[in-house]
Amino acid sequence: MTDLRELYQDVILDHNRHPRNFRMPQCHNHKAQGVNPLCGDEVQIYLQLNEAGIIEDISFQGRGCAISTASASIMTETLKGRSVDEADTYFSAFHQLVTGEGGRAAAELDFSKLEVLGGVAAYPARVKCATLAWHTVQAALHQNNEKITTE
Repeated sequence: MTDLRELYQDVILDHNRHPRNFRMPQCHNHKAQGVNPLCGDEVQIYLQLNEAGIIEDISFQGRGCAISTASASIMTETLKGRSVDEADTYFSAFHQLVTGEGGRAAAELDFSKLEVLGGVAAYPARVKCATLAWHTVQAALHQNNEKITTE
């Protein structure tokens, strides 16, 4: 079990040091901003949705702890190319994973990259770090123009 935990930590650190899709996109038609006022994590999510509701591009900018940045990075890799409905399903399953409220992710979901963040459930103070980008992408997908906050 220790080897698996170390592997997960390595993946999180890699996504923190080299976040994927960390950029301002050339074009986007949906965006949202999120903040965790207790720790200072901030994220802006940018989406390019096509007419069929497929996420053609997704990126983020901001600053935050390793968990927050890694979660945003892994989220963008997971959601790119997915529909809004699929993104909603991933959001629910991810939230259950990191809060320890649910069972395993639905069999049809590719949760392999997201499982590295499952250990956050043992640290309730870090759940907000892991879910900030996910709550923010929900706001972007559903055109909620309010600033998202974890408080």
